[in-house]
Amino acid sequence: MVFFTLLFFSLSKVPGIQPDFHIAFSAHWREMIFTPVCLTIVIGAAFVFARFSFGYMAGYYLFAMMAGFFWLNAFSIFPYDHRTALISAAASMILFLIPSLAIGQRSWSIPLPRSVFNRLPDGILAFSVIILVVSAQAGFRLVGLEGMPQYRSSLVHPRIIEYAIGNINGALIPFAFACFVARKRWIMLAATIAVSLLYYPVTLTKTSLFNAPFLIGMAILSWRLEARICVIVSLLIPLGVGLWGVAGLDPIDMPRIPLILFSLLDFRLFAIPASALDHYYAFFANHPLTYFCQISAIKPLLSCPYSDQLGVVMANQYHLGNMNASMFATEGVASVGLMLAPIVALACGLLIAIANKTSAGLPQSFVLISGAIIPHLLLNVPLSTALLSNGLGLLMLLWCLTPRGLSGAPGTALGRV
Repeated sequence: MVFFTLLFFSLSKVPGIQPDFHIAFSAHWREMIFTPVCLTIVIGAAFVFARFSFGYMAGYYLFAMMAGFFWLNAFSIFPYDHRTALISAAASMILFLIPSLAIGQRSWSIPLPRSVFNRLPDGILAFSVIILVVSAQAGFRLVGLEGMPQYRSSLVHPRIIEYAIGNINGALIPFAFACFVARKRWIMLAATIAVSLLYYPVTLTKTSLFNAPFLIGMAILSWRLEARICVIVSLLIPLGVGLWGVAGLDPIDMPRIPLILFSLLDFRLFAIPASALDHYYAFFANHPLTYFCQISAIKPLLSCPYSDQLGVVMANQYHLGNMNASMFATEGVASVGLMLAPIVALACGLLIAIANKTSAGLPQSFVLISGAIIPHLLLNVPLSTALLSNGLGLLMLLWCLTPRGLSGAPGTALGRV
């Protein structure tokens, strides 16, 4: 409960720091938080008893986002049916977690011969370098976070290169990183870190910038802590760092560095995904549903009420930038509405359960490191996008091909692959 106490305290700071995001707060907050806190405690109890799996990691990150929505729902200034939305959100979270946490102990694998598999990380790194060189032809800019949005639009890549970059950042580099850690190939590990960082100047995305530091952090945590604790601490640390500098300060008097840390960590990582769900509930309360026509493979087959991507539609409506959102907002609320959104969440949970099966039998710390980036992506993109464009589908295939019987135990260094 320490994490969620800090999360709710962090969200209470957002209205004063980022007032444009329609997040409110009230002097009567003590009377208003009873339901959000109770829902968080009841649903969160599942993580106390569940075993570690990829679904545990993805589920905890998404539950942190949903707990944030439970809080924001109590204070939201939007005029949609807050009670029905809260029930729909809670039911969606529960139905998603049931298969994500409970299914997947029996392995689905078609392992490669070890002689072939041992060369796979080297091949992944070589492929990543090739795509990096090709991507650099569109531009290579070393700019800070403030200049990132300004120059990103000038970096235009062919569609196939964009797909390759998404899968490299979400699956290939984390998987190769985990393999090199397992085999203690430190030079190749350093090369992987360097290549990962070099993707930032050719993409200007936060994912490319923070991939390597986060993977390093997860590897360090996996050496010292049990896998489930690593998942919690991986969110607790950025939450605490962002909150530490602004606690007890008035927004007007906040120093620049603590304010940047809060905006980058607490606001971007926790508040925006929860706020996006709030915005989607408000928008689709009185706009046509998509019935999944926003998915590029389905859009040509259906008559879609929106010509733009949903993130652009929301940006045009609320003028807060491109507001992409999680599966609960896109495949759920936007596609089928409040009443059917929990059924879609159950289907999404079943897909995550397949990921559990493809990774079952592998050392927990290997799954923890190789799958570390996907849960962050799931906070801000639809599951269909994560599956095809951001590496989840490819990562499931790689886990399926990985030989079982690797040495290594939860909370310790990985054994050799």
